[in-house]
Amino acid sequence: MVLVLSLASTFIGLLQPYVTKYIIDDGLIAGDFPLLAWLCVLMLSLAIFSALLGAVNRWFYVDLSSRILLGMRSALFAHGLTLSPRFHAAMPPGQLIARLDGDIAEVQRFAVDSLLASVNGVIALAGALVLMASLSPLLTAIALVLVPAIALFLKWSRPFITDATRRVRERAGEVTSFLVDALSAVKLIQATGTRAAQGRRLDELNERFRRDTLRMQMTNYAASHVPSLITTASTVIVFLAGGHMVINGSLTLGTLIAFSAYLARSTGPVNTLFGLYVGWQRAKVSLQRVGEVRERRPEIRESPSPVALPVAVDACVRFEDVWFRYDDDRPEVLKGVSLFIPAGAKAAVSGASGAGKSTLIDLLQRHYDPQRGRVEIGGRDVRTFRLDELRRRVAVVSQETVLFQGSIRDNVRYVCPDASAEELDRVVRAARVDDFAAVMPDGLDTALGSRGVKLSGGQRQRIAIARALLQDPLILVLDEATASVDRETEAEIIRAIDVLFPDRTRIVISHHAEARAGCDRSFSFQSDGRLQANG
Repeated sequence: MVLVLSLASTFIGLLQPYVTKYIIDDGLIAGDFPLLAWLCVLMLSLAIFSALLGAVNRWFYVDLSSRILLGMRSALFAHGLTLSPRFHAAMPPGQLIARLDGDIAEVQRFAVDSLLASVNGVIALAGALVLMASLSPLLTAIALVLVPAIALFLKWSRPFITDATRRVRERAGEVTSFLVDALSAVKLIQATGTRAAQGRRLDELNERFRRDTLRMQMTNYAASHVPSLITTASTVIVFLAGGHMVINGSLTLGTLIAFSAYLARSTGPVNTLFGLYVGWQRAKVSLQRVGEVRERRPEIRESPSPVALPVAVDACVRFEDVWFRYDDDRPEVLKGVSLFIPAGAKAAVSGASGAGKSTLIDLLQRHYDPQRGRVEIGGRDVRTFRLDELRRRVAVVSQETVLFQGSIRDNVRYVCPDASAEELDRVVRAARVDDFAAVMPDGLDTALGSRGVKLSGGQRQRIAIARALLQDPLILVLDEATASVDRETEAEIIRAIDVLFPDRTRIVISHHAEARAGCDRSFSFQSDGRLQANG
């Protein structure tokens, strides 16, 4: 629809200069006022119709363009969520945000705007050239004589455009990454008195961004205005030659005016088509940057024929001679780890920081796959399960609690938006979220702010525990989950979990002996990455 309306608008635009020729030669100069009046009405009617057509076209175009932009962004975002923690650790958040925002928008502008501009430009240019040639073949040839010079200039400027665009995109990502990191660590910056240093760092990044932006803008300015100057020179030559022809009587004034109008209309499409070359150089850089994400394949692939997870009574956990390292050039984190936790049992895992405790859970949730060995739930390899279902039913409460904008209630219900009020009340009481929510202005509906900054570490962990309970997990993992609460609260939370889920497999990872008390089995990591069963 956008294309059809654009072509119709272009066709009407091509008619108007031809009407101008008849107004001057057959109306004004011939002294035929009735014809002049009729032609003027025709000219006005064409202008009104063209304006209405343009308004309808703009509505369709903006709707189409925005849906394509949002669709591309959603697709890249969804793909990013399939990539492993390894990828996200390697790419700073700001660089990923820059690709989702600026680079996607640049690709969309070229893919949609340039497509329509090129089609309309080609049609308008072809139509104008045909009508110009019908009016004066000689003037048409003169108008085209400098076009090769524009092509040579654009070919010469291509590497400068590409390099300048890439630098600006990278600088924008650097600034965004800095802001994301700094704003997530405001308390640390304040506590360490490094506000001035952070300000200086931002000033340095801004200065680099400013310099490269100026360079890109001046490069783009030259790439767009030099061709425009060359076309202006062509127009001047046409006026000189055409004026001479009118003076010596070989061309009528109306014909020159109509030719000049078509020349002006062709200049726009010529500049647009040459501008597409510049736009393509910018879009190509953005397309390559988006491709760095889009072409990255997920390390963890779902089985083409996934099987259902076992029921709770069968959800035993087994690691069989598991070896794992994060990168080929790094040593193994896990070395021949084997363990078995019966369904419904509670197991404790301890060990020094970095020994491999959290890696164990990452393998259980299939954020990574081991290089050797098997990880099983209910006697089946975890690689046979549907990924989303596996990760949802293996609930992990870690020491680092992630909270989102919204209320306490919103954050608890994040994993299960359709949970009933009774289910929500049960897990809120079990995790003792109701204790601190009761003294807040709006109770469970109290807004938490960004990242839950209004809460203490212990309060944030209680919300995370309530959220995990609401998942109705087959396996519940507490990864230092009670590290920020006092011992009495820790004991109460663990007792509540045992009461609520006596038939679910529970894994408690903690340095605290109190948290590991009452476990059916106990394992500890050694300094060499091996796991020892303690009972």
